[in-house]
Amino acid sequence: MRRPFIHKEGRTLIIFLVLLIFIINVAVYIYTPDAVFAITLAITALLLCFVTYFFRNPVRILEVNDPDFIIAPADGRVVVIEETEETEYFHDRRLQLSIFMSPFNVHANWYPIEGEVLVSEHQKGRHKGAWLPKSSTENERSLVVIKTKSGQEIAVRQIAGAMARRIVTYAKKGDMAKRNQHFGFIKLGSRVDMYLPLGTEVFVEIGDSVRGNEIIVARLNHKTTEENDNNNDN
Repeated sequence: MRRPFIHKEGRTLIIFLVLLIFIINVAVYIYTPDAVFAITLAITALLLCFVTYFFRNPVRILEVNDPDFIIAPADGRVVVIEETEETEYFHDRRLQLSIFMSPFNVHANWYPIEGEVLVSEHQKGRHKGAWLPKSSTENERSLVVIKTKSGQEIAVRQIAGAMARRIVTYAKKGDMAKRNQHFGFIKLGSRVDMYLPLGTEVFVEIGDSVRGNEIIVARLNHKTTEENDNNNDN
């Protein structure tokens, strides 16, 4: 099945924008000099091009032979790779890997790994710059937790930013997360955090640019994870 070029989150907006631009340009053409019409036409055309580009829906199919591979859930730049205390769901130490999306990145979000969706919840919050560390816990956000076939759990958090005012999450509790499928969409610049088990092998570095559903960013490590669990029990 062929995927539409424009993501479904942007189709209504683009139709409305086309009609609005048409009305504006007709009015300007009738009531103003040609020079003003030419400037207005150029500006509105650029606006329409940007909005259409923002809501682009690229076809990306990635075939992997290792179920423990973790794929980038979003386009953008890696801004955080560190151990942290996850306080909203796991309440333990996790490896945080965060990707910041600019307004020029594709804003669809893909499942990073396959498994069962245990949690899908939205939480209201502030709209600080998504590059700030506190945005993970203070900004508006959605949390999706996936349990893999091997029994490990990872969390993916969509975070709104200063410009992003709407987070869309398609994942529902009980769904099966599948590779090559969208689990959500964030409008305008923002970021996606992943909380992975300690001992996860990371293949990217801070500052790297990644592409959602194309770049393998990490791999779960069962042996190290079991050792960490035993240490925590002791």
